[in-house]
Amino acid sequence: MNAWLILLLVWVLAVLMMALGWRWQRRHTNTGIVDALWAAGLGGAAVLLALLGPGAAVPRLALGVLGGLWGLRLAWHLWRRVRREPEDGRYRALREHWQGDQRRLFAFFQFQALLIPLFALPFVAVATNAMTSLSWLVAGVAIWVGGVLGEAIADAQLARFRADLRQHGRTCRHGLWRYSRHPNYFFEWLHWFAYVALAIGSPLAWLAWSGPLLMFLFLRFISGIPFTEAQALRTRGEDYRAYQRSTPMLFPWFPKRHRDPRTER
Repeated sequence: MNAWLILLLVWVLAVLMMALGWRWQRRHTNTGIVDALWAAGLGGAAVLLALLGPGAAVPRLALGVLGGLWGLRLAWHLWRRVRREPEDGRYRALREHWQGDQRRLFAFFQFQALLIPLFALPFVAVATNAMTSLSWLVAGVAIWVGGVLGEAIADAQLARFRADLRQHGRTCRHGLWRYSRHPNYFFEWLHWFAYVALAIGSPLAWLAWSGPLLMFLFLRFISGIPFTEAQALRTRGEDYRAYQRSTPMLFPWFPKRHRDPRTER
């Protein structure tokens, strides 16, 4: 089946899924469901393109397994947070800014539906790859394991920190969070290079680079770090400002030594 028709099908399914997600948030007053649906939709896009794409079996199998598992893990992690916690502060601020206007929230959900086929472009490159290269396959799997494992570790470390009531109002500086203010975002970005490796040999291999490029732009400048840090400053104030002064924003590195002693435990 033509990969572009599959991508159109992905968008139609995403539109329906996000419409149902909008209804869910209207009932539960929790827009955070959009993140879990986005991850699930993108993982589903990888599986669909792997099943119906015109490329060789091996790269499509790798795409279906790796992309599907990535989406499943991230969607489950986000769903558990949505189910157990109040609406994320970023979305609560957005709801307040829009004064609860459901038309704008519906448009926001549909914008997320449009982003699913956009971020699925690397999957198109892999699904149309007629070549099978063992070396690039191994490289892609290795990158995927490093990225997904790193993100899962960062998520687990933050979840344990947030579950400790003694840490309320403080900033996580444990584990990977000692070396980056957003290690989960860093490893999420890193994981997208796996599909670049899997697409080597495809006539659309250049499309695979849209994954790391788009993810970096969105995380660094649009919907990731700017909103997350603004919320952190609202809720943690000076403690987070000290964290900003001592710890790299995205790319992990050793923290500066001249940290505020009040933040040390």
